Amino acid sequence: QVQLVESGGGLVQPGGSLRLSCAASGFTFSSYAMSWYRQGAGKERELVATIRVGGTTTYAESVKGRFTISRDNAKNTVYLQMNSLKPEDTAVYSCNARNPYNPKYAYWGQGTQVTVSS
Repeated sequence: QVQLVESGGGLVQPGGSLRLSCAASGFTFSSYAMSWYRQGAGKERELVATIRVGGTTTYAESVKGRFTISRDNAKNTVYLQMNSLKPEDTAVYSCNARNPYNPKYAYWGQGTQVTVSS
């Protein structure tokens, strides 16, 4: 049974930091590209960051220089370190696993709420 379980969300003041985690099970984690998406209230879902099988990373322009995605294949976990948070970063953050050789194999977590407010 495939599972992606996010944790680490919460309420933080502007300028603060949070570290999200996504623990994976039920598939070969090291063979999947991992991404973080977010969706704010009334907004479309946005791709925030991706880390590929080889470790290369890409980021949305809105988070470059503030967010860092990383993975630990030994722990089957992907992380999103978020620094210098802004109110516009408020959203539900979800992790996604995608098989780069067969995109029909893609999985989602349930999401974790991040609220940036004073």
